[in-house]
Amino acid sequence: MNKKELAAQTVAALKKIYPDAICSLTYRDPLQLLIAVRLSAQCTDARVNLVTPALFAKYPTLQSLCEASAEDIGEIIKSCGLFNTKARDIRHLALMIRDEYGGSVPDSMEQLLRLPGVGRKTANLILGDVYGKPAIVADTHCIRISGRIGLTDGTKDPLKVERQLRECVEPAEGSDLCHRFVLFGRETCTARSPKCEACPLQAFCGKITL
Repeated sequence: MNKKELAAQTVAALKKIYPDAICSLTYRDPLQLLIAVRLSAQCTDARVNLVTPALFAKYPTLQSLCEASAEDIGEIIKSCGLFNTKARDIRHLALMIRDEYGGSVPDSMEQLLRLPGVGRKTANLILGDVYGKPAIVADTHCIRISGRIGLTDGTKDPLKVERQLRECVEPAEGSDLCHRFVLFGRETCTARSPKCEACPLQAFCGKITL
């Protein structure tokens, strides 16, 4: 079995378990998703989802975020950790979107990476979920599970994982596969105590002929 075949089997198996590949962050528009992902750095999605309703209620528009102070934003998001840095990033990215991108969250990797606090993981999530473009979100679950299965060489480097997965995963499946990795990683293929005996991927996990 080569890596493309292994990837196809993985996609098919996880589709059966998680037919709805959805982002675990709560949002209503691209800007809200961008902000929620920024808040999720070193913070759980569950915590972010508790914080964002108040943030978006107080600042419901791009313009209101541009007019807010970093201090006021920081007070609302304090429980997410690193709140001072995140608050500054949120305000500055709002200003950039308004002043440089015509009020719309950009749809290219190059433009997204110019925004404060936005890295490839965040950019790929926006490109995949918002714009339907081929994307690989190399978060901790994706890195761990793809390495265990054998889709990557086991590297922990997010960019290397992204590149290796792009070589074997069908472009149209990448974004949804990464969402399914998150769900699968929380329920079965956990970091410390993976439930291998009950794993639906055990028939082919790690069995690959290079």
